[in-house]
Amino acid sequence: MTLALPGPVRPPGAAAALRRHWPLLPLAATVLFLLAPLPAGDATASGKVGPADAASLLLALVCAVQALRGRVRRLNPLGVLVLGTPGIGLAVATMTAGDPHAALPGFVRYLQVFVLVPAAVVLLVRDALEFRLAAGCFVVLGLVQGAVGVVQYATHTGASYQGEDIRAVGTFGPGDVMGMATVVAYGLIVATAAALAPGLPAKVRRAAGCCALALVVPLVLSFSRGAWIATAAAALLVMCLAGIRRALAVVLALTALGVVLVGGLGLGSEMVAERLNSITQVSSAPDQSVTDRYTMWAAAESMWRERPAVGVGLKGFPAHRDGHSSLGLSSGSDTAGAGQAFMKQPLLSPHNMYLLILGEQGLVGLLALAGGWAALLVAGLRRCAVASGGSGGPGPRGRPGGSGRSGDGLRDCGLIATGLFVWQLTDFLYADIGGPSTVLTGVIIGLAAWWALPSTGLAGGRPADGPAAR
Repeated sequence: MTLALPGPVRPPGAAAALRRHWPLLPLAATVLFLLAPLPAGDATASGKVGPADAASLLLALVCAVQALRGRVRRLNPLGVLVLGTPGIGLAVATMTAGDPHAALPGFVRYLQVFVLVPAAVVLLVRDALEFRLAAGCFVVLGLVQGAVGVVQYATHTGASYQGEDIRAVGTFGPGDVMGMATVVAYGLIVATAAALAPGLPAKVRRAAGCCALALVVPLVLSFSRGAWIATAAAALLVMCLAGIRRALAVVLALTALGVVLVGGLGLGSEMVAERLNSITQVSSAPDQSVTDRYTMWAAAESMWRERPAVGVGLKGFPAHRDGHSSLGLSSGSDTAGAGQAFMKQPLLSPHNMYLLILGEQGLVGLLALAGGWAALLVAGLRRCAVASGGSGGPGPRGRPGGSGRSGDGLRDCGLIATGLFVWQLTDFLYADIGGPSTVLTGVIIGLAAWWALPSTGLAGGRPADGPAAR
């Protein structure tokens, strides 16, 4: 008589997925922790470490542990150069600053956003499924923050705008009026790319399309001209990369939604029209916010001319602003509403990332940061062009098509990564880092680098694409 021994007990599906994808938990937390409301006044407080920042530090720690275990993607020398060069430029800007001790917090912040978080995303995200999971977190974040913003507009509990508390700012508060607009725009771009991607199931594309249309509403109610421009540019590029026919369908759907919301329901029609018209008046009849921005741009350029190679040092713009500004600069911007009393918010940056880098880090810093961004953009667009041709091209893991499938199998990843990256680079023309959502900039650069930079598998010599990618 023989006894039949039971076979190995297999873990349930959820447990198996958790065991495989657990390194992504800090990445998801970095994005989703921005759902937590912040106390009034903490949105832009210098030196504050929010929940999302703490999660990003844990993300970097998990990446370091996984790297020691040989369980991260292996990059070629080009990837190491693109991801590592900004750190050298930041170190130079810190050491050459007039007050290196005062520049040290800026070094830590820049290192977090532009080096550690992007590198952790590139190394930990191993296949297309994990990329989609990370991108999906942006849609969830945008939908929840957007819903809060719509309620704020409907109940007059938002930030003050033209004497009414109607500006949708989500949980970010009036001190960070761009916060909600930024995360809603991220979610809109991801949803638009997923809706247009030919390789995804039809149900997923339809759900993504509905999410994209829903996110248009809070984006409009944010009254953020910069977010509107960046979203239009990124969405147009995504539609062109996806194909003309799909692009026309999206344009028609958005036009119909705009007619219903603004024309039919009168959803902020007068204020939206006025805000749109003000975009064309930035040179002929600019308002005070535009005048302040022009003045600070000139101040940043003056700082660069004073020290063209290395700039005035990280965190040096506020200290040198008055010495390089004209009398047209106001004392600050007025903020109120959304549970916060009236307060004057000081103008501590030029609201242009490229000019901020140029003024504080000089040509060395600009080449180290913006040069890497340009390389990622060109490489990402090239991969999108190859994928649209059907061959898939060299995948992010160094295998044809990235997952053994046709180009359509990874095309959604390319559309998402390129769309988000173009949005960020466009937004940098009239905005810079600051506030809780800053950490998402690092995540987006990481996703763009994941798509653009080649890899030859895992550091331990194993292929990077596991069962989920196959």
